[in-house]
Amino acid sequence: MKNLQHPSKEDISLFGVLYALSEPVRFSIVEQLAGGEELTCGAFKLPASKGKSTMTHHFKVLRDSGLIYTRVDGREHYTSLRREDINERFPQLLDALLKAYASVSKNHHSRAFSSRTF
Repeated sequence: MKNLQHPSKEDISLFGVLYALSEPVRFSIVEQLAGGEELTCGAFKLPASKGKSTMTHHFKVLRDSGLIYTRVDGREHYTSLRREDINERFPQLLDALLKAYASVSKNHHSRAFSSRTF
């Protein structure tokens, strides 16, 4: 079984979290995990135009920032949001960002994946 590295809760930095969330595809991944369920890579609703290596990079950036946890079971990768750890480090940050993103995405829904900016 492949052992992926995850930062400890104490090593999660604000700048790392904000950098990871600065890319719309990565923010969308976090938004999809915000409901609390664990998803396999194939369960995410992601743009088809993104290649596998690009998506692997996005998941690595999110994992390295401490936002997500990836569990490997055979050939499947199960991903979950480290909400509790993020909330302990930066209270209410994640909820505030998700709320702001939801209000912005209502206005720009059709451009969410076609543009690099919100």
